[in-house]
Amino acid sequence: MPFYEYKCGDCGETFEYFARSMSDAAECCSRCGSREIKKLFSSFGFKSGSASSGDFRSSASSSGCSSCTATSCSSCRP
Repeated sequence: MPFYEYKCGDCGETFEYFARSMSDAAECCSRCGSREIKKLFSSFGFKSGSASSGDFRSSASSSGCSSCTATSCSSCRP
């Protein structure tokens, strides 16, 4: 069940809509109620790593952060 982004042609509001099925779509602007809305092309987020360990470091990067080459210093992990 994806979120889709829409933009209103009347007020310019950009908003997200949670689709409950593939055929579900927003019918009107969440701000002004206008039916002049357009679905936007959206990219999706992806993180690699283990969800159970909380390790979501990118597999493409070999360094931990810009200030060091470790991945466990205090500036690499919040």
